[in-house]
Amino acid sequence: MAARENRLTIAAGGFSLCGILLFVGLAAAALLVQGGGDGNGLFDAYVWRVSRFTLLQASLSTGLSILFAIPVARALARQPTFPGRVWMLRLMALPLGLPALVAALGLIEIWGKQGALNRLLAATGLVEAISIYGLFGILLAHVFFNMPLAARLMLAGLERIPAEYWRTSANLGMGSLAVFRFIEWPVLRGLLPGVAGLVFMLCATSFTLVLTLGGGPAASTIEVAIYQALRFDFDPPRAIALAGLQIMLTGTLLFILKFVAPPPEEAETSGKAVRRFDGRSRLSRMSDRAWLIIALFFVGTPFVAIVGSGMQADLSRLVRESAFHHALATSVLIALPSAMIAVTIAALMIRTQRLLLAPTTPARRRSMSARLFAGTIGASTSLVLLAPPIVLGAGWFLLLRPLGDVSLFAPFVVIAINALMALPFVHRVLAPAMASHAARTERLAASLGIGGFHRLRWIDWPPLQKPIFMALSFALALSLGDLGAIALFGSQELATLPWLLYSRMGSYRTADAAGLALMLGIICLILTIVGTAGERRSPEGARP
Repeated sequence: MAARENRLTIAAGGFSLCGILLFVGLAAAALLVQGGGDGNGLFDAYVWRVSRFTLLQASLSTGLSILFAIPVARALARQPTFPGRVWMLRLMALPLGLPALVAALGLIEIWGKQGALNRLLAATGLVEAISIYGLFGILLAHVFFNMPLAARLMLAGLERIPAEYWRTSANLGMGSLAVFRFIEWPVLRGLLPGVAGLVFMLCATSFTLVLTLGGGPAASTIEVAIYQALRFDFDPPRAIALAGLQIMLTGTLLFILKFVAPPPEEAETSGKAVRRFDGRSRLSRMSDRAWLIIALFFVGTPFVAIVGSGMQADLSRLVRESAFHHALATSVLIALPSAMIAVTIAALMIRTQRLLLAPTTPARRRSMSARLFAGTIGASTSLVLLAPPIVLGAGWFLLLRPLGDVSLFAPFVVIAINALMALPFVHRVLAPAMASHAARTERLAASLGIGGFHRLRWIDWPPLQKPIFMALSFALALSLGDLGAIALFGSQELATLPWLLYSRMGSYRTADAAGLALMLGIICLILTIVGTAGERRSPEGARP
């Protein structure tokens, strides 16, 4: 029975991998075959300049996001009972689901030329002390988006540390520095390659933020060059070549990061409730509160600006509009299947990779082909992020155009693209939790002969429902806030909330756009509440 289940899982994982490669490969092939340009001049001075700037801004953004996220995640882990902790976690999940353009407008309200911070500085005698455009603005926006994501992923790892570690550290009288060095840092070090790789790819493939806050050609990235090659020059071979260059650059870094630190080994645990004994001194509480206040100010003030501008709109009129009803329904009908597809594929791939890498006997490991297959599956969950939505959308537009009305197929293409774009996030949330769960329960379940639906219901679901709901909420928020895929297929019949927001901004109806941005933010907040429902009870809510 177990062998049959394993074979079915591996077959499903292989089918998912083939589907991803086929979807991306067909889009790239369509652009190459049907494109009108020859892609000459790929390695000119402009390409080298944007390549250097892409690596520079992505590296700096990743480093700043990680350095900021570590103390914030540690503060959240050490202080599990302070008032408002759950709402702060939900606030930190909110940037992930907001359209980049909306968040950029919120940042401009705070950090821009006429923003709150510059007005405050001007009152002290400094005039235009801060300019949000250029490298500084790009770094600021990327840290705003990616620091909360990195902090939440690190927090999830810290909360999986067994309760026995904290009891032992308390019995040994370990101080804060010793706890970080011997307990927390090994966990964080194992998470850093995956988290840093994900953040780097997000920053390297950022498009809307760079276009909005870059300030000109001097702050352009490869993604912007791809957009220009498709939108203005219509040179698909050059766009594909640039996408290949982007994959090569970021893939090389991901390969290096993979060997920086091995993943931490999961320790045996009795499964008792976790109770931390550190972080109770006055100095520790003050330090943790300071980091949390800084994070709250940094992440929260742009949302306050969005709320302030959105409340000035006629919200009651917007809610009654048929266009809003249609856009909301379309967004939900696209987001739900794309999120479910992303979570299902990620779970299948994680399970398949574990089965392929597991030794067949204590003395003999899997064949080279099995290890290669497992590595390809693991890489595919990240590499799909490097295929820009605009490239995938343009490729499938060219593929479907000979079949007739492209709008008939557009919803399915948008669902597939959104699922692929959410896959890296979902994988980063589920992979550590599923690995910990498998290490602690797999042998016992096999020895008892528990499998199939009974194992899913009684063994797998209770401990995994929290990360599954978190991954699902991330995927839903990403799909609801995505503008990249819908930008090529959007129309009156296929209009999502971001597309409606973009249309209102394009027609200079800024008040309506601000109101729609506020409502989209509220919807994303509701999703984060659902996704973090299991966090209402603190890790030390149940005393041993």
